[in-house]
Amino acid sequence: MRLYARHHIISSALTGAAIVLALLLLGTATGNISISLKSNASEEIAAAEDSSQAAEISDEKTSAVKKTAQSEQDSAVVNGTKTFTENTNVAASSINTNSSINNSVNSNPAGYTQDEIQNISVYEKCNEAVVNINTQVMGMNWFLEPIVQSGGSGSGSIIDKRGYVITNVHVIENATRIYISLYDGTQYEGTVVGQDSDSDIAVLKFTPPEGTILKTISFGDSKSLKVGQKVIAIGNPFGLERTMTTGIVSGLGRPIQNSNNTIIRDMIQTDTAINPGNSGGPLLNTKGQMIGINTMIYSSSGNSAGVGFAVPSETARRVANELIQNGKVNRGTIQAKMYQLNSLIARYANLDISTGLLVSEVIPGGNAELAGIKGGTEAVRYGNRSIIYLGGDIIVGIDGVGVATIADYYSLLESKRPGNTITVRIHRNGKDMDVKIKLAEK
Repeated sequence: MRLYARHHIISSALTGAAIVLALLLLGTATGNISISLKSNASEEIAAAEDSSQAAEISDEKTSAVKKTAQSEQDSAVVNGTKTFTENTNVAASSINTNSSINNSVNSNPAGYTQDEIQNISVYEKCNEAVVNINTQVMGMNWFLEPIVQSGGSGSGSIIDKRGYVITNVHVIENATRIYISLYDGTQYEGTVVGQDSDSDIAVLKFTPPEGTILKTISFGDSKSLKVGQKVIAIGNPFGLERTMTTGIVSGLGRPIQNSNNTIIRDMIQTDTAINPGNSGGPLLNTKGQMIGINTMIYSSSGNSAGVGFAVPSETARRVANELIQNGKVNRGTIQAKMYQLNSLIARYANLDISTGLLVSEVIPGGNAELAGIKGGTEAVRYGNRSIIYLGGDIIVGIDGVGVATIADYYSLLESKRPGNTITVRIHRNGKDMDVKIKLAEK
């Protein structure tokens, strides 16, 4: 679009008027001119005049705006502090209105998902309370001289600001020295407060410098877990300190036999990646609470295959408290010698069942004898050295849960204390019967 100055517009109007006048003269001579031409010409002249007036008004407005701006600028300079115009105040108001949105965006500048924010929160809350445990063991050199060798390694969790650490028994097995490394690289020598092979739980202690404030991990409620619930593991797989992996609860209440041939009941199964070095580390819920102690995996290669197991926090908390208070776990027991039945013994003794615990002998005056449980009377050699007595009662259940093996027996009494009364189902002369027994100290 082209712009024309005022003199151009006036010149064009005069030229148009001359043309119209010439046409009028010609029309008078011929009589063929249309009146509409006059009308169009007059409209063109009027338009030209309007354009000229508009141009004048525009020039005047421009001048007025410039004068106003200059006046405001002068006023601002004179007043010193009053330098913001009304438009500036409006802009500031707009910024204030959007400040909450900007703050919300700045709080999550990377655009993390809710799941990622949850993972980050748990890691930041708990990772400094996860320790790396390394051991030294005694070995022999080529000259059969005792030497100190590097032992195993694993993970642990600080559960008390005094320096108590919970881990697995097999992490510190046969250790002559134990070293506990914290998140900041500091290392302390640890001592064994107590260990319980039946649950694979051990408690260590180290003494930090005075004034040191340790981060701890609290126990959660493993009894409220559901299959499918998200869980998080933090540990030191392959020596990679404080590595986090995530997964879900794959199963609950799993009875798993440990390296001591003891069945640990109610184990938590998870698909969270657990590798060598993760043992003893925490299994966490999304609140950052420890709901299990990572203990073992099922794998043909020794590495994670998506089937890991953790001791539930209900067991770990109870055992840890007893180890800290007493240095050991006091469990109740039945005062009798028992052997696990098998098909060979069942055939030899002409028994009608082949599973359960055969009561070979009862301790005179013990709780089994007082409860009316009977031992055997027929002595036979079992294996190379053992002598067992046949003809006694067979224990087939405790508190309504079946007992088929010696591991079942120990696992059912794992949470029982001396003085507790249990119901024992025995098989005698082809029939089952229940008796009450008050447990003695193991």
